[in-house]
Amino acid sequence: MKRFAILSLLAMNLLVAGFAIQAVPPRAGPPVLEFKSMFPVSGPYIGTTNPIRGVAGGGVAWLITDGRGELHPDGKLEVKVRGLVLATTQTNPIPNFRGVVSCQSIDGTGAPSIVNVSTEDFPASSTGDAVIEETLDLPEPCIAPIVFVTSSTLRWFAVTGQ
Repeated sequence: MKRFAILSLLAMNLLVAGFAIQAVPPRAGPPVLEFKSMFPVSGPYIGTTNPIRGVAGGGVAWLITDGRGELHPDGKLEVKVRGLVLATTQTNPIPNFRGVVSCQSIDGTGAPSIVNVSTEDFPASSTGDAVIEETLDLPEPCIAPIVFVTSSTLRWFAVTGQ
């Protein structure tokens, strides 16, 4: 009888533990990167001469009023830009922006590598406002991530920084 009671108690504990595990959704954890400023392409970063992590700058200088966002451990990228416009005309001629996450990583041979992962296109207004939200398949590890706002051709207009 004592053995039956112990086995019953053990079975009940396992059953309760199983329900508890199923009831808790997987934790994404705090953001890997949270930023409240972005730097617009300008100066020596215009064009293809000085790419950052292999991503070339737009062909002319841009301005940005506000750029902020988060990158989560599960690859969810959220970027909000306001006033991302050409410096010369104060307008945005590009109908769609993309988000690009650039990671330092380690390739299959153990050597350092750069891996750039892009979102699909997201609509951008003529005043340079856009919201980019997509979950990306990031490399493991994703070390020192940088976030760009780019064109569909992957030329950057804004990058995390100030």
